[in-house]
Amino acid sequence: MDEFTLANIIEIDDDKPHEECGIFGVYGHVDAAALSTLGLHALQHRGQEASGIVTFAGSQFHSHRALGHNRYSTAGATVLRNVQPLFADFEFGGLAIGHNGNLTNARLLRKEPVHRGSLFQSTSDTEVIVHLIATSRRKTVVDRLVDALHQVTGAYSLVAMTNDMVIGVRDPLGVRPLVLGQLDGAYILASETCALDIVGAEFIRDVAPGELVVIDSDGVRSEQPFRKVINRFC
Repeated sequence: MDEFTLANIIEIDDDKPHEECGIFGVYGHVDAAALSTLGLHALQHRGQEASGIVTFAGSQFHSHRALGHNRYSTAGATVLRNVQPLFADFEFGGLAIGHNGNLTNARLLRKEPVHRGSLFQSTSDTEVIVHLIATSRRKTVVDRLVDALHQVTGAYSLVAMTNDMVIGVRDPLGVRPLVLGQLDGAYILASETCALDIVGAEFIRDVAPGELVVIDSDGVRSEQPFRKVINRFC
């Protein structure tokens, strides 16, 4: 069920946003943090409860890569600890993640790690993905993320950032939007093209349903790790 169908069903309150979060990621630009600020400004109609930016330059997360998120709470209370992007230190290094969507089995997936003693810092369903990445037995960051997303159900698009890459993923049914753009040789991921327009970036294409895009020093590569999931629904 896409966003337009849901909007026709739910009671509409014109005083509240209905787009359900905006995400923005940049790789390879010296002004990545400033671009993220502008991008989030363009995406503010997708969420005005909170905004957050995580940047990475050289060896510290704090601007050559930047990740931004506007929040409209669909899971978890409107409190500071739920503001995204979420950041965590793993054995492979730091990882930040911003997520647009709803994970319908998040509460179920949360029970087991909590029972084992895992400490959740938020009530957001996004943090479930963080814990699934942490406990995955796969070796690479990308494989861990794929392993985590194979366990969740729902509609989502997300951007993630590590020490050396930015990753974008769109749910297998393509319910949540995600686009790829380019500016001065740098690559940008965003929820909508208006975020590309405000920074003067060129729209390249939509990220396809079920597609995972990795942006690093080698450029952009595309994977389809959820092809079987797509086929199951077709």
